[in-house]
Amino acid sequence: MSETPAAPSKSHDNDSNGQTSKFSTNANRPGAPLGGSARSVRAKSRPADRVFLGLSTGAAASIMVILAGVAIFLIVQAAPAIAANWATNPDLNTGATAHHNTFWGYVAPLIWGTVFVSAIALIIGAPVAIGIALFISHYAPRRLAGVLGYLVDLLAAVPSVVFGLWGIYIIRPFLLPGTNWLNHHLGWIPFFSGTASATGSTVLAGGIVLAVMILPIITSISREIFLQTPRLNEEAAIAMGATKWEMVRLAVFPYARSGVVSATLLGLGRALGETMAFALIVSPSLIFSLKILTDGENSQTVAANIATSFPEGTPLQRQALIGTGLMLFVISIAVNLIARIIVTRTGPDAKTRKAKKRIEQLPPSDPTSVLALDDVLSAAHHRQTDGTARA
Repeated sequence: MSETPAAPSKSHDNDSNGQTSKFSTNANRPGAPLGGSARSVRAKSRPADRVFLGLSTGAAASIMVILAGVAIFLIVQAAPAIAANWATNPDLNTGATAHHNTFWGYVAPLIWGTVFVSAIALIIGAPVAIGIALFISHYAPRRLAGVLGYLVDLLAAVPSVVFGLWGIYIIRPFLLPGTNWLNHHLGWIPFFSGTASATGSTVLAGGIVLAVMILPIITSISREIFLQTPRLNEEAAIAMGATKWEMVRLAVFPYARSGVVSATLLGLGRALGETMAFALIVSPSLIFSLKILTDGENSQTVAANIATSFPEGTPLQRQALIGTGLMLFVISIAVNLIARIIVTRTGPDAKTRKAKKRIEQLPPSDPTSVLALDDVLSAAHHRQTDGTARA
């Protein structure tokens, strides 16, 4: 006599022992968690887990404490110089702070020089770094790619003083013929105007050295972003008849755009704070200047000015230099925040977040929610499977 199968429960599953399972079977319902049924299982807390959680939480909190401590120190130390009367104070009428009536008049040329030199380094270094990263990730043989990646990472370990000495003895003599040619033929452009330097101590030389110094960070991050491009996207472009460059342009660059932009901004953040290399190469002044081929008409940077003026300054002058460091601190924080915002809004997870938000706004019975769920599942599958595709 055949038995009539029992009707399945609407909210529970039957296990192999005939007992009711305590896990819900709503995996296929729109809005359910990805990767299986909507199970909410909490692992048993162990002492080691609690210790590790406390250490990791403390390490994360220490970052905020250190950052706040640095900001408070800079503000407290710089406040007397910022509020001082520069026109009548004798301690500010000599040395590096002479001929300036206010703190903002003193720091403005330094901010301009810092941003100007860093922009030159970024314009020169970023395309080279992105090209190196693309060659390592998609063009170089595996063994050569490993060696090149290791060599690029080694550049980050070279001290700034070594880069400065390299710029003095190698870059400056090497650029002299080129600077004379640019000044003679393109002197009508403000960047190449003025009297060409006879020693090579120019903003152009300093910018090239800074460009080499920011290569490791931009190259390393861009390389990892390029390697995370979904393999299915690349294979689809090749299958449609695209060449290797067309595949890179249509599949790799759109996926990695936000990551490359953030890597470039992080490289800019490092260029903003470089000190010794630029101070050794260039002989700058506290002026607003667009010239990059002259000697003595070059803009000064905040970091280099602090390094050269701090030992000889009076207590109030040192507080003024700390104030300029506070301005550099604010600029660096702003650059890193912009990089984080770009990654958050345009990164690979942005599409998934938008699809999830669209699911939450749709009623469960709406068939459109199934299509939106497919987008989420597809994006999650790509992140899980393509992350190790090139390992």
